[in-house]
Formats: sequence, C-alpha cells, structure tokens
Amino acid sequence: MDDVIIIGGSFAGLAGALQLGRARRKVTVLDTGLQRNRFAGRSHGVLGHDDKPPSAILTEARQQLARYPAIKMVNARADNISGTIDNFSVLTGDGETLSARRVILSYGVVDQMPDVSGYAENWGTSVIPCPYCDGFEVAGQHWGLVWSGPQSMNQVRLFHDWTDRLTVFADGHDITPEIRADLAGRRVPLVDGRITEIARHGSHGATIKIDTGPDVAVDILFAHPRTKPSASLHDTLGLATVNTPTGIALKTDERRETSVPGIYAAGDLANPGIPSVTTATWQGAMAGIFAQQSMLV
Repeated sequence: MDDVIIIGGSFAGLAGALQLGRARRKVTVLDTGLQRNRFAGRSHGVLGHDDKPPSAILTEARQQLARYPAIKMVNARADNISGTIDNFSVLTGDGETLSARRVILSYGVVDQMPDVSGYAENWGTSVIPCPYCDGFEVAGQHWGLVWSGPQSMNQVRLFHDWTDRLTVFADGHDITPEIRADLAGRRVPLVDGRITEIARHGSHGATIKIDTGPDVAVDILFAHPRTKPSASLHDTLGLATVNTPTGIALKTDERRETSVPGIYAAGDLANPGIPSVTTATWQGAMAGIFAQQSMLV
C-alpha cells in the first residue's frame, strides 16, 4: 500500500509529490499529460522559471523527482476512488487497482470554449485569461475584455496597471446603466452585440467580429470562459464544492483537506481565487505536507 496516491501530475501534483518523497513517504502519481496551460508558449511570474515554456518546467520537475526512490510516476487515468481514510482504492484506466492511506486530487480543470469561430484556435496566444501571466508582455497595447459578469468590472479596474487602452465587449450580456456610466467615466469603450468570430492578425492581435456592428481590432483579448473539473471523481465521492463566477472548485480547509477525511485537493481544481502556476505549486506542497503529517503516530 502507498502512503499517498496523487491524481494529476502537473504543478500541484508534482509539488505535493516532492514534499512526500523528501519525507520518504511512498507515493504514486497518476497523470495523463494534459495540463491546463499546455496551450501557452511561455509561463510567466514563476520564481526561478520566468519566461520558460510550461512543458519545460514540468519536464525538469519530473527529472528532479526521479532521484527520490519513494516516488513513482504512472501514465494512467484514475477512473474510480473507493474506501475510507487509511484504506483507499484507486482504479486506473488500465484496470489496475492501487491502494493508499491518503489521496491528493490535483487533476485540474478544463476551459469550456464557447462555440465561436477562432476562440479555441487562438486560446493561449491572442486570447488569454490572466494579466499576471501575460500582461507585462503586452503592456501599453490595446486590450480587449470579453464581459463575463459583474466580476468583469474588477478586471477593468485591474487592467489599468498595464494599459490605458481597453475596449469591453458585452457579448450579449445585459450591462446595467450604472456600469455603462462607470465605463464611460473611465473612457473605456463598450461594444454591444455578440461576438461571432475571433480572427488573429500578427503574433499578438485579434479582430473581433460582432453580429450587430463593425469589426473591432485589439492587440490582445482577455476572456474568462467557464471551467469544469477535468474528471468527475469528486462527484462520485460527494465532495463539497464552492461556486465561483466561472465554475466550481473543491472546498478544502486550511490544511487542504476536503470534506472527506484523508482526501486532499490542490491546484486549479481547488482554487476559487486566482489560478496560476505559483498558487498551484504552493497548494500542492501544502497538501503533501499536511497529508504526511496526518499519518504521524
């Protein structure tokens, strides 16, 4: 029996494995190699790894973990989790059953792309979600923001630290007169109508086609599509969740433990705040440490 099985081997999962391996706890990491930020050419704001491809960071991390004999990496999907604390069973997609005293869920989320031509094709290049991840590289340029709800007004205020040129696209949302007045006071144009296509021009640039008016060109378009967990294991386990403006996140306590004793969660799957490589790594490390400490006698 393993001490811990980690489901999801991206930044959160590997950070948890590192802490457990250094504590000489036996851990198996299950991963399918489809991390959320694989569409990004570079990862920014990661201390010591700034401006590196995310795949290169993960490759280096796996190479470093290889020196810990207690860590086993397995390229497999987890199909089911059963059991209780100190005796969990995980069924893999290969039909193998693994056992562990603790489980860490770090299988992340997937972005649900709207049915708009060019949206998915330009995701991670001309269409991006995070100013902390990519804002510096396009600072001072003409930004676009796809309105996704009242929380988008916070983005309008936030973006001012990077650019004074911002256009907001209502994309069919009902924008209140108060918000319209606020945007006008900030000299932020608001484009009504629905987005029908996003056409890329240049290395960073997008032409936004609107169903009710002329095209609008911006240098970069920020959008926040809804997300969903990349697996449904939390549903079958009945784990408590938190509703966020863009999707659900697993509810954890200050020790990263979920509503089921012995099951921990980290990374975008359990982050209702600001998802990033940095927060995923921190949460994964904490999940590993607290899982280890929970097994002390």
